[in-house]
Amino acid sequence: MSQEVVTRRITAPEIRGRKGGEPIVALTSYHANTARIVDNHADILLVGDSLGMVLYAMDSTLGVSLDLMITHGRAVVRGSRRAMVVVDMPFGSYEESPAVAFRNAARVMQETGCGAVKLEGGIRMADTIRFLTERGIPVMAHIGLTPQSINTLGGFKTQGRDTALWPLIKADAQAVSEAGAFSVVLEGIVEPLAAEISRQSVIPTIGIGGSRECDGQILVLEDMLGYNPKPPKFVKVYGAVGTAIDDAVKAYAEDVRSRAFPGDENIYPLK
Repeated sequence: MSQEVVTRRITAPEIRGRKGGEPIVALTSYHANTARIVDNHADILLVGDSLGMVLYAMDSTLGVSLDLMITHGRAVVRGSRRAMVVVDMPFGSYEESPAVAFRNAARVMQETGCGAVKLEGGIRMADTIRFLTERGIPVMAHIGLTPQSINTLGGFKTQGRDTALWPLIKADAQAVSEAGAFSVVLEGIVEPLAAEISRQSVIPTIGIGGSRECDGQILVLEDMLGYNPKPPKFVKVYGAVGTAIDDAVKAYAEDVRSRAFPGDENIYPLK
C-alpha cells in the first residue's frame, strides 16, 4: 500500500533565516491553477491585492475587499503544497487600529490557511506589525512604492529619486524590522537606495523594481509571463503566454466557424 509523501510548507522563520543566503523566489498567484505550477519553483506565493487590477480590471488596488482576498487566498493554498502563501491585507482592513488589523488578519489566516499576511507602510504601521507578530501572526512588510497609497503619493511613482528622502525610507525599513516583520518588500525604490537598505537590514528584503542586492525578488506572474502588453520597466518577460492564448483562441474560432471542430475524435457515436 503506497503512502502519500507529505510536503512541509516553508515557514516565516525559514524565510527570515535566508537573510544573506540563497535568494528567495517569490511570485504572485491568484488561483489554484497557477499555484500548482508556481509551487514547484517558488519559495513564496503572494496573493496580492494586485489581483484587483490584473483579474478584475480595476484602476487601482483600493477597491479590493477582504472577502475577495480570502476567496483567492483559499484557492492558492488549496492549489499549493510547498511554498509559503502570503495574503495581502487590502486597503481599509488594517489601518484603523492594531486591534482591527488583528481581527481581520486572524480571519484571513483562519479562513485561508495561509502562512502570513502582508501590509503596506513603514513607521506608521510599526505598532500594528508588532501587535500582530506578538499575537502569532507573521507579517511581511512593504515599503517604498505602496500601491494602496497612490492618492497620497500622486500615482505609481518611483521612490527615492530625491536623496533628501532617503533617511525616511531607510527609517521605514528599520521600523518594520524592529517591529517583528520577517521580511520586507522594497517596491519601486531607486537601485542605490534599495541596495543600501538590503545591506543594512537584518531581515530579508524582497525587491520589485529594487536591486539585485535584495535577498529575493518578486514579480506579478502575469507580467513575467507576457500577458501584459506594456509591463513596467522592472519586469523581465519570461514567456509569451498572452500571444499563445491569442493564437489558440484564433485557431479554435476558425475551426468552429469552418465546422472542423468537433472532429470525429471529439464526439460520442452511438454504439
